[in-house]
Amino acid sequence: MFSAIELFWLNVTFGRVKITCYLTDLDRIAAKDYVSTLQDILRVRAPTTGIIEYPFDLEEIRFSYLDDLERIIASDFLPTEQDILRARVPTTGIIEYPFDLDSIIFRMVDVGGQRSERRKWIHCFENVTSIIFLVALSEYDQILFESDNENRMEESKALFKTIITYPWFQHSSVILFLNKKDLLEEKIMYSHLVDYFPEYDGPRKDAIAAREFILRMFVELNPDPEKIIYSHFTCATDTENIRFVFAAVKDTILQLNLKEYNLV
Repeated sequence: MFSAIELFWLNVTFGRVKITCYLTDLDRIAAKDYVSTLQDILRVRAPTTGIIEYPFDLEEIRFSYLDDLERIIASDFLPTEQDILRARVPTTGIIEYPFDLDSIIFRMVDVGGQRSERRKWIHCFENVTSIIFLVALSEYDQILFESDNENRMEESKALFKTIITYPWFQHSSVILFLNKKDLLEEKIMYSHLVDYFPEYDGPRKDAIAAREFILRMFVELNPDPEKIIYSHFTCATDTENIRFVFAAVKDTILQLNLKEYNLV
């Protein structure tokens, strides 16, 4: 028979378990009034049997935030700029955001893109100046919340085609944001685009080729050769990238308005 210490050693050796400072914490852990700390909870390892389904997209989770838990749960916690940028709240209904960009007031109307939300807004707009359509580049291999057998990017393509061909948006400029380029660069290394879009004939593990292919898929949905689709690859958490993109968007919108009134 093995002793307790020998069994522990075998577990460490064959299980490749990282030894922590718990050996020095045995008295604390064995105490009757023991209360687990945050670090105790994070270091707990439970065996996994079978398949466990979690109601979130594993690819979208930033596990680096586990290192920030003590900061986040502190009573004097104040969110940083990156905390705010990484927060996510589902859009429901219609929300208007007026904002000032270089002394010009813009009104951005945010609408929910999920199927259950579209009926709330699809007929509410007429002659809007510009449409910003947001596509998540990293969703090429993901399925819809509403359906477990429909691809998210295919659904985005269908909605995009519907919008650019609607009579209400006939004179609106269309600006396509291909977002989450950073996540695409990570995911494309192990999830191949051709497995979900067989028509892709570019190299594997090539984020540039993948995003250019996705851009072409959307642009080719435009049936009007005279209607220009303005496109930008974006990373919403990269403030410099977004600042540059919105400056370009502002110039595009202003130029289109000047043309409309024959001022250029």
